[in-house]
Amino acid sequence: MTVVSSKEFATKPAKYYNLAVNEQVVIKRGKNMFHLTSTNGYHSSEYDEILEPDEDFYSAITKEELLKGIHEDLEKFFANK
Repeated sequence: MTVVSSKEFATKPAKYYNLAVNEQVVIKRGKNMFHLTSTNGYHSSEYDEILEPDEDFYSAITKEELLKGIHEDLEKFFANK
């Protein structure tokens, strides 16, 4: 395992990305520690479930619908002032 400061990671990110392919890399920033993990070639059904869209995704509103609703709400708000 390699532990590196966030400053060192920021100056040489490619070095640590390449290192993470074969070993665990931990980036330390203050009291926080972040694990850099390579998933290259790794395939898990657990990740498939997370990445697969569910019914909530398909029932979500679009960006245009959201902006239209916000615009209508702002018009009502300022009309009452």
